Amino acid sequence: MTVVLPLLLLLPGVALVLGVGAWRPSWAGPVGALCSATALGALLRARAAGFAGVSFAWIPTWNVHLSLALDGLSFLYGTLVLGVGLLVLVYACAYLPHYLEERHRPRRDEVRLYAWVLVFMGAMLLLVMARDALLLVIALDLTTVASYFLIGYDRERTGSRSAALMALVVTGGTSVVLLAGVVSLGLACGTFELSELAARAPGGSRLGVALGCVAVGALAKSAQVPLHFWLPRAMAAPTPVSAYLHSAAMVAAGVFVLQRFLPVFALAPALLQGLAGVGLVSMLVGSLFSLCAWRFKRVLAYSTIAQYGYVLVLVGLGGAGAPLYVLAHGLCKAALFLTVGAVTHATGEQSLEKVGGLWRALPGLAGASAVAAAGLAGLPLTLGFFKDELFFRALVERGGAWSAAGVLGAALTLAYTGRLWTGLFLGAPLGARGHASWGLVAPVVVLGAGVLLGGVWLGPLNGLADAAEGEMLGHPAPLELAYHLDARAENLLALGAWVLGVGVLVTRRRWEAPLEALTRAASQVGVERAYGALLAGADALSDGLRRLEVRDLRDRVAAVLVPAGLLGAAALVFTPGRGPIFSWGRGVGLADAPLVLGLLIAAGAAVATLRAANHLHLVMLLSCVGFSLAAVFAFAAAPDVAFTAVLVETTFTLLFLALLSRLPRHSQERAQVEATRTRWRDWVFAGVAGASAMATSWNALTHLRETRVVGAHVAWTEAAHARDVVSAIITDFRGLDTVGETSVMVVVLLGIIHLLTGERAE
Repeated sequence: MTVVLPLLLLLPGVALVLGVGAWRPSWAGPVGALCSATALGALLRARAAGFAGVSFAWIPTWNVHLSLALDGLSFLYGTLVLGVGLLVLVYACAYLPHYLEERHRPRRDEVRLYAWVLVFMGAMLLLVMARDALLLVIALDLTTVASYFLIGYDRERTGSRSAALMALVVTGGTSVVLLAGVVSLGLACGTFELSELAARAPGGSRLGVALGCVAVGALAKSAQVPLHFWLPRAMAAPTPVSAYLHSAAMVAAGVFVLQRFLPVFALAPALLQGLAGVGLVSMLVGSLFSLCAWRFKRVLAYSTIAQYGYVLVLVGLGGAGAPLYVLAHGLCKAALFLTVGAVTHATGEQSLEKVGGLWRALPGLAGASAVAAAGLAGLPLTLGFFKDELFFRALVERGGAWSAAGVLGAALTLAYTGRLWTGLFLGAPLGARGHASWGLVAPVVVLGAGVLLGGVWLGPLNGLADAAEGEMLGHPAPLELAYHLDARAENLLALGAWVLGVGVLVTRRRWEAPLEALTRAASQVGVERAYGALLAGADALSDGLRRLEVRDLRDRVAAVLVPAGLLGAAALVFTPGRGPIFSWGRGVGLADAPLVLGLLIAAGAAVATLRAANHLHLVMLLSCVGFSLAAVFAFAAAPDVAFTAVLVETTFTLLFLALLSRLPRHSQERAQVEATRTRWRDWVFAGVAGASAMATSWNALTHLRETRVVGAHVAWTEAAHARDVVSAIITDFRGLDTVGETSVMVVVLLGIIHLLTGERAE
């Protein structure tokens, strides 16, 4: 219970925030911060008790369990998620009232943000603690849903809604690909336990395809090229959301998935090399766009793309140092996001060209953010120094080309980080110089102190990093973080990166204009344009199909039956199975005469409905079809199904008759004329749907075996804790199907009641 306590504390926290917020909106933020602080305390207490886990059977037939564990990797990520989340909530308590006042919105709107931050926090904590691959995918999807509502917080603005939709489409769509890879891998291994996948993983192309699907989902979540374009657009969200989702939480989820699956990825070295290559491209693209961006948050958004490119390179080169890099980046980037939010709050500006010299007005903010910027640039005496040291150490082992690329990436990091900080706080004072409350400055100071403490107090840092590293790799791998005052290759590469970065920074006047032109041209042909064209095409297709569908009732029915028929036929053709698709079974004998007679009557009545003279005849013929099938069920020794069929047919016959009595005569006559008008496409629609239904039924009925169906249901009934087989089938084996059927029945009956009790249509 100690392991899952942090997660359990966040669940009632959401309800508590909503309840308190409905009463006193100004109290919702402090309550949310208190809930996150309590969860963080529970996590630290659980760590003090030792690493442990819990597991419950979930889907035994697939060997799927609800497995949660607190290990070195989950503790590092969990501490980052809860710690930064707590500071973001504290910051939001001071930021949101002014933010909402500027937009003339009521205080109650801030309650929604606090609640969704806690939902996202819980989903991330579930993700990092999950030890089952399917549970991990579910938690990742929960973060996608929560991020949609957080990015689209300003729902009255078109830009916010479109940004939220883009993030949902890209990350949610690729999550389907991730799910396909996880399911394929789990079925091939016979388990979804993350700790067992590497030992049971199959070889060959099947493993490569499954891991490729996992990589696509993870890369999109971490905003890596070419699926990176959603992240800069997501900066439409308020600053607390950007600081949390895009520094320490959402984008970290993608690389976390790769780190969890790293032992399996190690079986496919070529794929790891591909990930490292994608990381290098992301480093370059993100850095160049960050260097020429002017809006504060876009500078940081593109730098996030670049920084997670670093992490991807580390994962592709074996993973050493990747968790520590995520930790350092999360602390530094969250501090910088909160810094630019405080600057915007104080000055009302959002662009570098309109501010400057703010260190005099905001000295505390300038000092704390300077530490965070130094950490992101990898300077000594900060936590960031060690992330770069591990990065260079991994590159040195790969040769000169990799080392040169790393030096360039680190130099560009120092350049765009220095450009942002110096543009904000140094130079001649520009624009308004307001005041930032301590509620906005204190979280930045705490984060800066964490970055500085990590750079000088190496004992706890080594323990935290080594535990995460060993869990990720599956074996102990001490990093031995320390300052080495010698001429080793890592130190020389770092020194070269600093010199080159300073050179890029001081000469920016020469390259800013050409680089802006280059990035502007690249944006016109990038993947974001393809996304827009795809979305426009999907809208046009949807509108066209809708115009076809709503012309009359027959087209509406065809819009359902024809796709269902085509999908059924595709399933028959492409689903692997044993033996022929169709077989004649045991044949028909004299004992089957009642069944054959009942089926012939039902078929004859169904054909006769095509030539019904009026709606009353049509209703009676349809009821004849239903009652005939009820008789067939009775002869087939299924009296319970027969009884249900009789009740349904009787009820619907009476309802149809009552409905017809309420329809105006001219409406009945017009519908009758429309229904009897011959259209060639109706024959095609009926042929496709009818042939598919017949083929599916033939395949299912001729392949049924008592040992395959009845025996299995009897065996599973006890496991379902049911008293009889029928109850187990209805409530457990077909539980979701039963709920769906019941829901449809309720909706239809409510609609009919409304029609029967409403006024007569004229």
